[in-house]
Amino acid sequence: MAERIAKLIARAGLCSRREAERWIAEGRVSVAGAVLASPAVTVSAEDDIRIDGKPLPAPERARLWRYHKPKGLITTHKDERGRDTVFAHLPKELPRVVSVGRLDLNSEGLLLLTNDGELARTLELPERGWARRYRVRVHGAPDPAALAALEKGVTIGGVRYGPIRAALDKAQGSNAWLTVALAEGKNREVRRVMEHLGCAVTRLIRVAYGPFQLGHLARGETAEVPRKVLAEQLGKDADHRRKASRQAS
Repeated sequence: MAERIAKLIARAGLCSRREAERWIAEGRVSVAGAVLASPAVTVSAEDDIRIDGKPLPAPERARLWRYHKPKGLITTHKDERGRDTVFAHLPKELPRVVSVGRLDLNSEGLLLLTNDGELARTLELPERGWARRYRVRVHGAPDPAALAALEKGVTIGGVRYGPIRAALDKAQGSNAWLTVALAEGKNREVRRVMEHLGCAVTRLIRVAYGPFQLGHLARGETAEVPRKVLAEQLGKDADHRRKASRQAS
């Protein structure tokens, strides 16, 4: 079947669709010997597609892993500042993978990894309605009424954040532990919302991404999601996936 070139590259597991579009802009992608200047090209798997002169590998079946990201690793393949990256610390037996969303340098917990860039993009879509759930330690005393009000969403510095469920689990002296769940997961959302409430986040652990749980994974450990489980979860959200595919076409 014919499809956009960036989508096909992402399905091969080399990168995300957005990265593939950057590669095209950098002149690294060719079709039938012609270097592409735009991602607005439709191709099929039978076309002679090359990245940096090397043939595009055939896509493998989509696979998904749970990974317990430690604090102190940045979620990128290369960092211009030379910081340690998630991908430099993954087990060597893993194929080339991309992350489903990100966790910032000082956050830890569940990070989903996949060998299929198109699957990563699909799982990130807010339309899926998959909640990201966190355990959050803050310095300060969050007001229960202010936490409850977050369910209506909040605007901070001109940025609108959607509904957030936040519950106080326990308070210990000047610190408190919260459980926070949100659907969008915008950049540094939890930290910014807590700062807005007068609390500084001192630890942030993602414990769930939709139906996938951190569970008892040790720091730095990975575990593949069984093929049957992945198929079941994607099947439950087939309507979302078809909608995402139509939007991308």
